[in-house]
This record gives sequence, C-alpha cells and structure tokens, in this order.
Amino acid sequence: MKQKDFLGRRVIGATALGAALMLVLAGCSAGGTGQAASEPFTGEYTGPEVELSYWNGFTGGDGPFMEKMVSDFNAEHDNITVVSNTMQWTDFYQRLPAAVTAGEGPDVGVMHLDQLASNAARNVIVPIDDLAEDLGLTSDDFTDEVWNAGAYKDARYGIPLDVHSLAMYYNTEHFAAAGIEEAPTDAASFQDALDKLKAAGYETPFWMPTRWPSHLMNLSVLWQNDGEPYGDDGATFDSAAGVEALEWQRSIVDDGYSPSDVAIDSQYVAFKNGETSITWDGIWQINDLAESGLPYAVAPVPTIGDTDAVWANSHNFFLPRQANADQNKVNASKVFIAWMSEQSAEWAGSGMIPARQSVRDAGALDGLPQEAIAATIDSMRFLPPIPGIGGVQAETLEIAVADGVQGTTTPSDALKKAAGTATKLMADNKASFGD
Repeated sequence: MKQKDFLGRRVIGATALGAALMLVLAGCSAGGTGQAASEPFTGEYTGPEVELSYWNGFTGGDGPFMEKMVSDFNAEHDNITVVSNTMQWTDFYQRLPAAVTAGEGPDVGVMHLDQLASNAARNVIVPIDDLAEDLGLTSDDFTDEVWNAGAYKDARYGIPLDVHSLAMYYNTEHFAAAGIEEAPTDAASFQDALDKLKAAGYETPFWMPTRWPSHLMNLSVLWQNDGEPYGDDGATFDSAAGVEALEWQRSIVDDGYSPSDVAIDSQYVAFKNGETSITWDGIWQINDLAESGLPYAVAPVPTIGDTDAVWANSHNFFLPRQANADQNKVNASKVFIAWMSEQSAEWAGSGMIPARQSVRDAGALDGLPQEAIAATIDSMRFLPPIPGIGGVQAETLEIAVADGVQGTTTPSDALKKAAGTATKLMADNKASFGD
C-alpha cells in the first residue's frame, strides 16, 4: 500500500453531506424472515442465502491477503457470499457517505480507526456495542488505546482487526560496515549510529522527509516527550513537547544526516535502493521490502524522548446505516466480522499486527518481521476520536512540520500558527458535526 494512499488523509474532513438523516440501523425492522432482531447472536447464521457487499481499501500488497480471507470465509459458509468492492482509500472515504445516504452503501466494511468518529457523527455508520458484547470482546483482549479509540460518545463503532505503526528499517549491510551490532533504541544510541554510518562513508544515512510520513514521526516524538497533539479545547501540538520534536527533526537536516528538501516518498525509495541507511515508515512496507531483496531489518522506532511511544492506526470493521435493514444481512455481517476477527492470524501475513492479544498469544506473529514491533504494542498511540481530526491535521500540522523540517519557519512559529488554525477548524467542526 503506497504511503500517499494509506490514510486517505486529504478527504477525512470532506466527506460530510448535508442530506437529511435516515433511520439508524438499530431502529429498522427485521424484515420478518430468517433470524429475528431479538434473537441472540451466536456466531452462526442459519437464515436464507444472502450476498453481502463488503467495502475496503486494500489495494496494495495487503490486498491478496484480504482476498484470501474473504475466499476462505465464503468456502466455509454455504448461505453467505461476501463480495468485495475494493477501492483506493481516498475514493472509499469520498464515496461511502454519499452511497449510504442514497441507500446504496455496503452491508459491511472496514475503515481506519481515525475515520470512525467522523462517520459516526454523520450517522454514516452505526453503533455495534451489541456485536462486541455478543462476541465477548472487551478491552481485556486489546490494548486500552486501540479499544477506547473505537468508541465515540460512549458507543462503540468499530471492531479492531489490526494495529499498524511506524517502525525503523535499517540496512543491515550498512550497519555491519559501520560496526553497529544492535538496532538503536534511544536518542543516544540513534545519534551514535548516525555518526558511525557517516564515518563509514554513508553521507546522508537518515533522510528526513518534509511531508508524509514526517508528521507521523513528529507525533511519535511529541508523545515520547509526554505531549498530546489535541485536547477538548483545540490543538496542543505547539506545546513544548511538540516544538522539541520538530526541532529534533530539523536537527537531522542541520547536522547533515539528511538532504535539505526530501520530497514525499523519496526517503522510502532511497532506502529501498540502498542509498540511505535508516528510514522510519509504516510496517505496511514489510512485504514490499522483502520482495525488493534489500538486506534490511526492522525494529521499533527509537525513543528519542523520555517515554516509549509511537504513532499507530488500526483497521476496524463497521456496519453502515441502512434505510431499510435486512436483518438477515445484518446477522450475516456480524458472522463475517466475528469470523474475520477470529481468523486475524491470517491477516498477519500482510505485515499487520492482529489487534487481539489472544490471537497474538497463539503464535500469529512467530517468526514474522513485525514480531519485534508487536512486542511494543502497549506504546502505540492513536489519534483521539474527534470528528474531522484527520482533515484538520492535513491542513495544519502536516504543513507546519514540512515548514519546520525545511527551515522556512522556526519550529515554534510554524507550530504556533498551525495550532491556532487547527483550534478554529476544530471549533467549526464541532458546530458542523453537532459534537
């Protein structure tokens, strides 16, 4: 999955529609056939044959793994056929609200965790607390951070399939030539590794991007500095913690470890081509790097600050609002979500980390590259469930980080200006989303 398509970040705040709200799924009739609405969910579907439309954005290297899981599900369920509609994430988030409003939405879908609040606030998706309860899913089988981020206004809207975070990739040949025997874990050892790599002839060993995923790096170090990017009253990413994070990013350029103006994706391409020694990117790149033949290893992002923390996201299953819900399809969709959650060990092949601890404990990650990243799952941080936050971030923090990394504005000034704009946008969103 390409970085620029990964979050659909440019459309997060632009999918709200002014159409009148329809009946929510929970209030629609069962339709009179098959399983009644009041029948307890047992994990099985015994109604008539149904076909489910399943929307997702797995168009990259993760796509074949999802296709295989859907195929396996269909093979095991004679009375349920799931038909995938796979599209780019940007198209997904643009099309979903309009399709649901027009009564042409999917029966079930999966979206990023940081999209749930926006779609919940617009009544595009419906609460699924009953599904979580029926499946016996609680925070006990997930980290508190990923489980809590799937709730909005005290209702649950998503069932986590995975978590995926930034990681540190490094060229093992470069490290060997520089005499680096272990992956750096903190600011001191990271600095030492950069100095050794430069001394070994790798002039720019760690390229600092101006855009994607630079703002995710900034968030990671901000959290490591015990800061928070957003609060109830607006943006707080211009705090001392955020400024220190951006100053560190700029220092990588000032100290000569990175070129001065690294365009989007350039740092990853350079690493993949062996031109640079270290890059921070998402674990969704694991399979791509494995296919490239590059001699590399992956490790957790070093703790530059005082606290272990790293940006992360999660794919969550959801149920969309239906104007006239077919309860047979609703129940069949619940079976599909339950099965996919239980089979998430298979999803680990895509490079992701199963969100359920029970699945990880059963050995889903044994021997896989992301096993080391999963060991730090308690340090993964997620954006708060604030409607429209992704769009706000794209228009403010991302730009401020780019300006700070490029040196066109001081980190402090760039973040202060952006935070003021972000706070205003968040206030506007509260009025727009009725939050």
